[in-house]
Amino acid sequence: MGFNCGIVGLPNVGKSTLFNAITQTAAAEAMNYPFCTLEPNVGRVEVPDPRLAQLAKIASSKKTVATQIEIVDIAGLVKGASKGEGLGNQFLGHIRSTDAILHVVRCFENGDVTHVSGNIDPLRDVDIVETELMLADLESLKKREAGICKKNNADLAAEKAFLGKTIDWLENGRMLNQLILNDEDKVFSEAMHLITRKPVLYVCNVSEDELISGNIFTKKMESFAKNRNSALVIASAAIEAEIAIIRDESERKLYLQSMGLSESGLARIIHGGYGLLNLITFFTAGPLEAHAWTTKKNSRAPAAAGVIHTDFERGFICAETISYNDYVAYNGESGAKAAGKMRLEGKEYQVNDGDILHFRFNV
Repeated sequence: MGFNCGIVGLPNVGKSTLFNAITQTAAAEAMNYPFCTLEPNVGRVEVPDPRLAQLAKIASSKKTVATQIEIVDIAGLVKGASKGEGLGNQFLGHIRSTDAILHVVRCFENGDVTHVSGNIDPLRDVDIVETELMLADLESLKKREAGICKKNNADLAAEKAFLGKTIDWLENGRMLNQLILNDEDKVFSEAMHLITRKPVLYVCNVSEDELISGNIFTKKMESFAKNRNSALVIASAAIEAEIAIIRDESERKLYLQSMGLSESGLARIIHGGYGLLNLITFFTAGPLEAHAWTTKKNSRAPAAAGVIHTDFERGFICAETISYNDYVAYNGESGAKAAGKMRLEGKEYQVNDGDILHFRFNV
């Protein structure tokens, strides 16, 4: 699987509509009142990558297997959620184990869709949600601090320092993903599954006619995200809902072109997520199937092999490697090999995006 992410945001910002659209389901009920999402919805969606179809065509693969992302949609958070207000507090635990957060922000005016705060102000909305996430983390950190401070153990000194540093940071109203941690601190952070430590992709939900040009709200969010060194995507949940019901791929492309778009909001969100998490895609291709796999950027070949099966990593010998461009240019494995474009790479090889790999192993 590519990665998993949790969708957060205030009620009525378009979270559930966007979730339904990008997962092409009706799992998340979308209605015009707060807290219509009562249970966390989980969906998986294939990562769109035109290279996979091209590889399958060249290799005469019987089927293709795309990598997937998992999306968790939780109830809208409101002010006081960390203390039990609304329903969001019940589901914060569901995003603690995710890789990243998709923060959906309402950036459209529509009198027919109520806003819990009465008017549109994306920066205020972000502050409300992130404050609740920070308070939730602060509670977890203080509980841990209270527990270990009772112990007079020199081995806990590093963790005590970590707790003091992170608590101070949060109490000053700053997300932990803005705090530089050393390697030891990162271990403590990961063990606690801190929400505000996760990278955030801000998704500005706009009306259909403002998707290309944006508006004053998206401009504010762009400046905000830039100052945070965070990623931002502008999407229209309404357009994504229309795209989702078009099953034919060629018709989808024509629809996108008619809207002046080269790709869907889903594709932009996925690309943003991959960039945020430093992920790349490599492939395996043969007559049975062409398969897309996800690994971290700069991963060594054995680690990439382990994505497929732990035995591949444990018994790794080498990787037969062809770049995507060479695979296409020389019409597949045989042609690339004849042209000297297939390489045998060892344990220190860093996998590149688009590599077609065949692992040799022995266990």
